[in-house]
Amino acid sequence: MFEFLGFQISWKELLDIGLVAVVYFYIILLVRGTRAAAVIWGLLLVLTVYYVSDVFGLYTLNWLLTNFLSSIFLVIIVLFQRDIRKGLAQMGAGRLWHKKDFELAVIDEIGAAMDSMARQKIGALVVIQKNVPLGDIIEKGVEINGKVSKQLLINIFWPDTPLHDGAVVIDSDKIVAASCILPLAQVSTRQSAVGTRHRAALGISEETDAIAIIVSEERGTISVAIGGKLTTSLDIVRLKRVLRNVFD
Repeated sequence: MFEFLGFQISWKELLDIGLVAVVYFYIILLVRGTRAAAVIWGLLLVLTVYYVSDVFGLYTLNWLLTNFLSSIFLVIIVLFQRDIRKGLAQMGAGRLWHKKDFELAVIDEIGAAMDSMARQKIGALVVIQKNVPLGDIIEKGVEINGKVSKQLLINIFWPDTPLHDGAVVIDSDKIVAASCILPLAQVSTRQSAVGTRHRAALGISEETDAIAIIVSEERGTISVAIGGKLTTSLDIVRLKRVLRNVFD
């Protein structure tokens, strides 16, 4: 037993408090920068209103919030099933404990290939696997298992070749598969001009921790999707900087 501020605390209670603190810490890491973070603030506001309605005897409001909060866990699961699935996958893959190594030479090859294809307006979609495995995506594509190189990437996406449709998946220094089909993200009305490649890149970055690089064949521009967010109009220098920051 330990004494703290006049209270007797056992080692089991300290362990319990420590474990709860760790759980909340990792939950904050998982939701940071996602839409779930904004919803958590909204829920805190609802809880505050619920407490105030109970203190001041606002019975109708309190009854409504009581019924709402009684099913809050079901509401959260329905609204954020994709975020929950992604978070659990990242935890299982060890995303919170380590970062995957990625050679600078590979980044240089990818950057050179994307820059060359952008200049020639050759459409491309390259997905870089991090800690969450993409086995279900890879098995639906065509196996390559070749070393990452500028020439190989350009050959794959060259127009009218058998593998130019779909995405290439890279793991470490290997092009694992080509012609892979990715899940499409739902886009808002103001994003209606976003093409299929960009929607696919956003989709895979929303569901996993992968990085997706897109070359638009219409505009000849390079974009990157990370964590469901799209960064557009990148040149080779900025693209390499983004990749190095992600894998640093």
